[in-house]
Amino acid sequence: MAENITTNRPIATDKRTGKPVPGPRCTTHHRAKRAATKAKSHARYVQNTYKLPPGMYPAILAAQGGRCYICQRASGKARMLAVDHDHSCCPGGESCGKCVRSLLCSPCNQLLGHLRDDVEALRRAVVVIRDKPAQAVINSLN
Repeated sequence: MAENITTNRPIATDKRTGKPVPGPRCTTHHRAKRAATKAKSHARYVQNTYKLPPGMYPAILAAQGGRCYICQRASGKARMLAVDHDHSCCPGGESCGKCVRSLLCSPCNQLLGHLRDDVEALRRAVVVIRDKPAQAVINSLN
């Protein structure tokens, strides 16, 4: 039985041969196995796509305080954080691993993608938040 599994079910056997067969698992064991498979699959994807060595994704996540680098809200528990990388670094669609910038939640990653990594657009966004430029127009018309 796996570690931290709280329920015990009899092993299913084939009626004809008497050999054990894959059968229904308890909910706890099923969830643990699914989580382990998901984590292994994600690690393989990150390694193959971004050329990050094993264990680097969790290390980057820990260095970021376990949250999205930009918004600091998303923790990656419900949905893994995206590996943000510089698309202009490596031609041909494959990453070299040196162009990885941070781990971001989907909305923050989409924001950077929508702005096409334009620093001036990000500065204008800060001005909108901080200075509320439309208020100058509204106040001048009142």
